[in-house]
Amino acid sequence: MLCRLTYTDTDAKEFSGKISEDYRVNWIVDNLPAATRVVEPATPSTPSRIITIYERGFPLGFKGSTDIPGTQDGVNYVYNHHRLVFKYHMEDSFDGSRLVGFEVEPFSVKHKYEGPFKGLDGKTAPLSTCTKTRPVTHDMPPQQVSKADEIVWTYDVRWEYSDVKWASRWDVYLYATDEQIHWFSIVNSFMIVLFLTGMLAMIMTRTLHRDLRRYNDVESKEEAAEESGWKLVHGDVFRAPQRAGLLAVYLGTGVQVLGMVLVTMCFAVFGFLSPSNRGGLMTAMLVLFVLCGGLAGYVSALFYKTFKGTSWKMNTLKTAFMFPGIVFCIFFVLNLFIWGEKSSGAVPFGTFCALIVLWFFISVPLAFAGSYLGYKRDAVGFPTKTNMIPRAIPPQAWYMQPVFAILVGGILPFGAVFIELFFILSSIWLHQYYYVFGFLLIVLAILLVTCAEITIVMCYFQLCAENYHWWWRAFLTSGSSGLYLFIYSMVYMSTKMVMTRGVSILLYIGYMLIASYSFFMVTGTIGFLSCLIFVKVIYGAVKVE
Repeated sequence: MLCRLTYTDTDAKEFSGKISEDYRVNWIVDNLPAATRVVEPATPSTPSRIITIYERGFPLGFKGSTDIPGTQDGVNYVYNHHRLVFKYHMEDSFDGSRLVGFEVEPFSVKHKYEGPFKGLDGKTAPLSTCTKTRPVTHDMPPQQVSKADEIVWTYDVRWEYSDVKWASRWDVYLYATDEQIHWFSIVNSFMIVLFLTGMLAMIMTRTLHRDLRRYNDVESKEEAAEESGWKLVHGDVFRAPQRAGLLAVYLGTGVQVLGMVLVTMCFAVFGFLSPSNRGGLMTAMLVLFVLCGGLAGYVSALFYKTFKGTSWKMNTLKTAFMFPGIVFCIFFVLNLFIWGEKSSGAVPFGTFCALIVLWFFISVPLAFAGSYLGYKRDAVGFPTKTNMIPRAIPPQAWYMQPVFAILVGGILPFGAVFIELFFILSSIWLHQYYYVFGFLLIVLAILLVTCAEITIVMCYFQLCAENYHWWWRAFLTSGSSGLYLFIYSMVYMSTKMVMTRGVSILLYIGYMLIASYSFFMVTGTIGFLSCLIFVKVIYGAVKVE
C-alpha cells in the first residue's frame, strides 16, 4: 500500500482530462524505461502468429466503454495499482544479479478495506482486494475518477529470472516490432526507383541518344536548327537564375543538413547512438549540424560565385543565420508556451545559452571559413557560352506549368518514404521505440536516388519545351516533397493522435514545420545537384557552333 487520498471534484476533473488526452507515465529503473507489453492476438488468417510490442511508459488510465466489462461508457478510470515486473540475470563472471528487464502492468481497482483506515502498514486496515493470496486482477471493479472520491494507491512486485544478458537487455524494446511492414516499405520504395530508373534509362539510351545523333549530324544540321528541342536553348541554359543568392544559400544549407543526416545515420547504424543513452541522438545531430557549417559556407560561396555574385560576406551571413535563425525562432516561441504551461519538458535557459554559443562561436566562424575557401576557388565551369540577349520562351503546355510540374515531381520522393515516416512519427509523438536504422539507411538511399531521377526526368521535359529556367525548378521539384511531408503529418495528427489542448497542437505543428523545412532543403539540394550534372553532361556532348 502506498497511500490513500481523497480527491475533490477539481482534482478528479484534472485527472479525467489527462486520461482523455492520453497522458502516459514514464518510470526509469537502472536506466531502463518502464515498458508495457502489448500482445496482438493471432488472427484467423495467421493463427500461429503473435506479435509482442513494448511501448514506452504506461497510460494514466482508460476510458470506459460497453466493450469493457464493469465500466460505463464515456467514464474515465484511473490505474491506481501497478505491478512492477523486474527481470534479472545471473552470470558467473559477475557477483550478483543484473537487471535486464522492467515492465509495468497497470490495474484499475476499487480497493476495499475493513475498519478504520489509520495507517499504511497493512495491519490496521488490511485491503481485501490486494493480498498475498489474492493479487489484483483485471476483472475487479475499476476505480472511477470522474467525480470526488477516495483512491487507494497500491503496487506489487514480481521478480522473474531471464536468460537475456545485460548487454542485450535493450533488444526487447528495439526489435520487437513487426519487420514485415518495414520490408514492405523497402519493396514499395524499390518499385518506385525501378520505375524511375527505367524511365530515365529510356530517355538516356533512346531519346537522348537519338537527339545527340541528330544534333551532331553534319548533314541534318540545317534541318535540326528548324526543329524544336533542348539544343536550341544552349545559349541560355546556364544563364544565372533570378534570386541567385537565395538559391546559393539554400544549396549550402541543404548540403549542411544532408551531411548531418548522413553522418548521424552512419553512427546510428553502427550502434553508437543507442536509446540507452538518452538524448544522445539529438546531441549528435546538433553537434554535427554545427560542425557542418563550414561545408554550408563553402558550397554556398561556390555557387554564389558561379552566379556572378559579388557580396560574398552578405551571402555568408545569410547562410549562417537564415535557416538556423528560422528554426531557433520557432523553437524559442514554442518553448515559451511550454514555460507558460509550467511543463518539465521546457528547455532550461542555460541550454538556450549553450545553443547560442554553439551557433555564434562555432557554426558562424566555420561558415565564414568555408565561404572564404569556396569563394577563392574557381567557379563551376559550363560547356556552352551564354548569349547576351535572353531567348524568348514559347508558350508552355498546361502540364509544364511551374506549379503543376513542381507538385507532381514531389509525389514520388514522398511516396518512396511515407511508410517509414509512419514509424518515425510514432516513435517521436507516440510511445514506440525506433531503432531500425538499417532500414532507414536503405530508405534514405532510395529517397536520394528518387529525388535525383525524378528531377532529371522533369528537367529534360522542360528543356525539350525550350524553357531554360531550370535552376529553381530543379530545386523545387524534388523539394516539394517537404510540402507533402507536412500535409501527411497533419493527417497523422488528426487520425492517430489525441490532442485537445491548443498548446499541444501548436507544438506539434511547429516541430513538424521544422522537420518539413529541413526535408525540403535536403531533397531540393539533391534534385538540384543531380540536375546540374545532367545538364552539363548533355550540353557538353552536343556540338555547338
